[in-house]
Amino acid sequence: MQSSRYTFWVLIVVVAVAGANQGLTIPLLAVMLEQQGVSTVVNGLNATALYIGVVLVSPWLEIPLRRIGYRNTIFWGLVLLTVSTLLVPMFSSLTVWFVLRLLMGVGDSSLHYASQMWVTKITSEKNRGRDLSIYGLAFGFGFAIGPLGLNLLTFGVWVPFGALIVLYVIAYALLARIKNDFPEEIKQTEKKQNKYVTVLRIAWLALIPPFLYGFMETSLNGSFPIYALRTGLSLEWTSLILPSFIVGSIILQMPLGMLSDRIGRKKVMFVCALVGAVAFFLFPVAGENVWFMMLMLAIAGAAVGSFYSLGLAYAADILPASMIPTVGIIAGINFGVASILAPGLNGFLMQAWEPWTMFWLMGAQLLAFAIACLVHRETSAAQKELPISLQKHG
Repeated sequence: MQSSRYTFWVLIVVVAVAGANQGLTIPLLAVMLEQQGVSTVVNGLNATALYIGVVLVSPWLEIPLRRIGYRNTIFWGLVLLTVSTLLVPMFSSLTVWFVLRLLMGVGDSSLHYASQMWVTKITSEKNRGRDLSIYGLAFGFGFAIGPLGLNLLTFGVWVPFGALIVLYVIAYALLARIKNDFPEEIKQTEKKQNKYVTVLRIAWLALIPPFLYGFMETSLNGSFPIYALRTGLSLEWTSLILPSFIVGSIILQMPLGMLSDRIGRKKVMFVCALVGAVAFFLFPVAGENVWFMMLMLAIAGAAVGSFYSLGLAYAADILPASMIPTVGIIAGINFGVASILAPGLNGFLMQAWEPWTMFWLMGAQLLAFAIACLVHRETSAAQKELPISLQKHG
């Protein structure tokens, strides 16, 4: 048990490093492209390379996970991040940067997928919500402090990338101190059926939160600055309003995970979806009141900031352990697809109607998910669709 907890905390540090990588590289490369005079449209399209990499690699990640194990999959994902990070400041070509950001997406997805699945495996069912919320908290913390590295640009273009390399070295050193592990083998009864169809049929509700979280995160990071400019907000206020969502999610990440351990994931997700929907629907009412904007985003973040981890925990509650790697693949694809769709869809809505319609779209999605929670059958009913040998016990 002690070794499992040590492995757990190593994974927490590693995912915090991954969060810092995303939190720094996304705005850092956007700033560098802006300084080169690249248009905002091209800048945004270049940023989607990260999520394209996530979507392209996600369907295949279960293969290396089962063949080389959790630690080695994380290691090679970290290698891709390291190589890409080192190469970015060597080039200024948009095409090269697109390829490097795509590789970052592949490496980042590999690291996240393997670490999420490993955490899900080594945590007990009674504390699964708490431990996965700590995982999400670590990523959120890393993502929140990542942008601070922008201040290092004043010392030279290589300095912020060098800071990331130092963090990678720490992650390598910690990974070297833990033993490799493998997912549970697929039973013969499972091999006779399509595992993706089985997972989608039984755990479809648990797979919606990753999509919603990906859509909301990308909408706020990519589309909110456009909303701010069109409504007359200054860049200074925008930089203060936007982190409110992350701060809110960090505050309630662990309490919501622990509450879901006690009263059930679906109940927590239902209430959180309703609260988040109300916050997004009320956001346009703020007008020019920046404090009300910050409050609404903080409430929305607190409510739905743990959606990804709650969805994974719920899937782990109702499916056999051997099927959780498949859940992780579908969740990663859903997150990536939502991240790619959000900027274009929000841009269309803001162009065709009003800028605030992006918030109503997010509110409508959360309201629809809350309704889905109400009509979804209970876990015991869903398990009846599994063969007896695959049903969860205990």
